[in-house]
Amino acid sequence: MPKVLVSDKLSETAVQIFRDRGVEVDYMPDLGKDKEKLADIIGGYDGLAIRSATKVTEKLLAQAGNLKVVGRAGIGVDNVDIPAASKKGVIVMNTPFGNSVTTAEHAIAMMFAVARQLPEASASTHAGKWEKNRFMGVELFNKTLGVIGAGNIGAIVIDRALGLHMKVLAYDPFLSEERAAELGVKKVELDELLGRADFITFHVPLTDKTRNILSREAIAKLKPGVRIINCARGGLVDEEALAEALKDGRIAGAAFDVFAVEPATESPLFNLPNVVVTPHLGASTSEAQENVAIQVAEQMSDYLLTGAVQNALNMPSVTAEEAAVMGPWLKLAGHLGAFVGQATDEPIKAINVLYDGAVAEMNLNALNASVIAGVMKATNPDVNMVSAPVMARERGVQLSTTHQAQSGAFEGYIKLTVVTAERERSIAGTVFSDGKPRFIQIRGINIDAEVGEHMLYTRNRDVPGVIGALGMTLGDQGVNIGNFALGRSGSGGDAIAILYLDEPISAEALAALQQTGKFLQARALRFEV
Repeated sequence: MPKVLVSDKLSETAVQIFRDRGVEVDYMPDLGKDKEKLADIIGGYDGLAIRSATKVTEKLLAQAGNLKVVGRAGIGVDNVDIPAASKKGVIVMNTPFGNSVTTAEHAIAMMFAVARQLPEASASTHAGKWEKNRFMGVELFNKTLGVIGAGNIGAIVIDRALGLHMKVLAYDPFLSEERAAELGVKKVELDELLGRADFITFHVPLTDKTRNILSREAIAKLKPGVRIINCARGGLVDEEALAEALKDGRIAGAAFDVFAVEPATESPLFNLPNVVVTPHLGASTSEAQENVAIQVAEQMSDYLLTGAVQNALNMPSVTAEEAAVMGPWLKLAGHLGAFVGQATDEPIKAINVLYDGAVAEMNLNALNASVIAGVMKATNPDVNMVSAPVMARERGVQLSTTHQAQSGAFEGYIKLTVVTAERERSIAGTVFSDGKPRFIQIRGINIDAEVGEHMLYTRNRDVPGVIGALGMTLGDQGVNIGNFALGRSGSGGDAIAILYLDEPISAEALAALQQTGKFLQARALRFEV
């Protein structure tokens, strides 16, 4: 009988699910706070069910000799060292959709609160004052709401806002016109949203592309009198610049549930009369906590008893038998998706995948999920093979799959093509006998490139001096090349290079390459190898 430790507070219903399914469970809801005691006993468990209090570190995993799965009741896994878990062969699961409604409702509640100054009015009235004329609010009716991020939670906010008869603008690089029409919103660019919205709410993860998306420069573009709501992630907004704009009246109000540094004991936004703040309560309802607890108990039980994998962040959703054969191909599929996801800036309308030869006989659903997850991780690092297809469908991205018998020199290969309004971008790869994925074609140009964690992709015209400029510029910037692959369409035509680097290439080095005038494109890439 498998044995699970619950080291954070989980509902009794979830604990009972383990027992009913035939899993032995020890419920110790305060153990996660005692790192030493947890490390002493973790070696006796096959599964660990947690919330946010328990920290699953490399040190803890080193003591977890029997551990097979960590289940996080909720979406955030900042408290789990996923690379260390992967090295130990420990699956990490989360429950990505259990608190979507609750988080969306909190954003709507915060919008009401800042529109009508409810917390301030409540405190005044509790103090025995009757300042009816002091608190003059605004209606939500007929106002324009700007939604930044129209994924799962953003779509729920949009639905609620339309029910309030608000006009809704949406900015999301992956939102298609068709999906926008289905949601009932107008798809716009960020600058237009900033200049037109009366209220702005964020529903995006914190990535390199979204960090400080509401910067000091962006704040200067806002419509005067706008109100800002952030129940998504701290770090999306320049809090110092926002505080200045609130003080001078350019922004009428703000409502924040998340902060750049948490727990937030101080912030430029604190103690401002036109700001509503809460301590990261987006998922804090009894219904949401019950939902994620039940889901994690069911997922962990399924894995421990049958080998089924759901909502795993570091393993495909396939059986153990399939994983042994498909593992390298699943990794290749993810790498192909990651390449085009990082190389494509405009919204993706369609993903087309061709499976040739031996790979065409495998579990194509899992392979498709790995491709999509690779593509979507460029903008959402929290996505996994289960949530990625859902996210793609929500954004109206069409998926098509073709499979065929072996048609070339390789025993099997995968070719991925993404379609945007502007262009198509394709890449193909295979798995060699050593089990390592390789890129074999980019933009229709044949190439043989190993995949490394840090890579550089360049495109240029096939003229003399390019390779020399590439090597000399990278050398001057202190960039060491581990491997170098070249390809071209023909003499004088298009040429590409893909380099395997020892370290991430800096923005300064990329700028130096562009300044040579020899490259049509130079882009840094990163892969999970």
